[in-house]
Parts: sequence; C-alpha cells; structure tokens
Amino acid sequence: MKALQNKTVVTILAGIICVAILAISYYNRVNKKISAVPVPIAKVDLVAREQITADKIDSIKVASSAITKNVLRDTKDIEKKYVNYNTKIPKGSFFYTNAVVDWSVMPDAAWSEISDDTTIVSLPVNNRSTYGNSIYPGDKIDLYYRTQDKGLLVYGKLIEGITVLAVKDSQGYHINQKSASQKDAVALIFNVPEDQHLLLRKALYLDGSGLIPVPRNAAYSQSDVEANISSEYLKGLINNRCKEVPLDTVANNNTTNVKVTE
Repeated sequence: MKALQNKTVVTILAGIICVAILAISYYNRVNKKISAVPVPIAKVDLVAREQITADKIDSIKVASSAITKNVLRDTKDIEKKYVNYNTKIPKGSFFYTNAVVDWSVMPDAAWSEISDDTTIVSLPVNNRSTYGNSIYPGDKIDLYYRTQDKGLLVYGKLIEGITVLAVKDSQGYHINQKSASQKDAVALIFNVPEDQHLLLRKALYLDGSGLIPVPRNAAYSQSDVEANISSEYLKGLINNRCKEVPLDTVANNNTTNVKVTE
C-alpha cells in the first residue's frame, strides 16, 4: 500500500496500464480492419498419397483478404483425407482444394483392395464404344468379341457379368458421373480371374478393337452375377491362335506367359 502512495510507482503503473490499453486497442482495431480468421496449415511436411491426420494440422490467423477461394478453411474438409498423388504440402503451407483429395480419386484406388486371385485389366475404349460415355464405375458390362475365322465374321458374347471398377480419361483422371466438363473415356478398368485375364490379353493382342463392352440395365448391375466365360467356342477360337508358355514355379505362382501365333 505504501508503494501506491509513491508518485513514481503510481506513474510507472499508470504508464504500463496505458501502454497495455493502447496495445490491446491497436490489436483489436487491426484485427477488425483485416478481418483475421483462423486457417489450417500443415504442421509437418506432407508427401503425395499421405493421409492427413489431426496431429499433422496446425492453425494460424490470416487476413481474410489474403485467402484465395481454393484455400481450405475448415479442418473437417482436410482431416482423414489424402495428399494428391502428384503433390506435396510443405510445412506451414495452406491446404489447397487441388492438393487434398478423397482416397477414391487416387489413380490406383479402384484396385487397391481387390482379391489376390483376380487381375486388373485396362480395356481401351472411346466415346463410341462406351455409348457416348455412359459407362461408369459400379456398372456391370458384358464383353463381346468380333473377329474373322476362315474369311467369315465371328461375333458373340465372350465374358459376362464384369463389374467396372474405374473409368479413366486421357489425363488419367477418374470419370465417376456425367458432367458438363466430362472428357471422353479412354479406358475401362476392371478385375477378373486370372484365366479370364489371360484370355482377354490374347484377344487384345490378336485384335485390340475386337473386344466390345456392352452395358446392361440397372437391375443387372445390382445383381450378384460374377464374371464368367459365355462362349467356349470363342474361347477356343482365341486359344487356338495362341501358344501358352509356362513359367517356372516361383513362390507357388503358376502364371503363364502368352505367345500369339499368326
């Protein structure tokens, strides 16, 4: 109490209080003027395909005028998602919309969890063969085969009940639904048992344009029909024009090579 009776002490305390009031007032005025808002930033360096968890996200206040439209402001739009496959996010960087994606849009997302006894096939297609880009992931298709045998046209269903895993455009991007900006499909990706995979490879080498995807109705797509050979005649026709070269057994894998004979 005696200290408060000292004019020097009182003057110093008053000065400190005045400075504090001015600082707080200035801080509040600046924040109000720039409309500072919290924005998530990367707490650590993040590499392509890495999952972004809560412990990898920090936050800073930034003037709202300095934030562009492609900066993510809500951690809910970031947490548990992934760094895009062709991107890395440096420590301290904002999270941008084109850098943070769901796992489903990754190039290999469609086949990352397929069963061990099936193999991925990428079938070349175009706007015409996909019925005006009307085949999408989850659809079931049948594969027809067109070829020549002794000068006669042969055309029939080769494999039925194939589930499309992914549809890609020429840039390698997924096509998931029809949109105004959609590009033409160039590949249908699906998985089939290894024997069907080898049969399709032979058919592709013999006549790449001979495999024709045919979509079915919604009920067929939702059915539990699994991919199966539809024509033993077509299967024999393809196999008779090829020679299988068995591989040495490695780790109990008896996969064969295929040699096409003219």
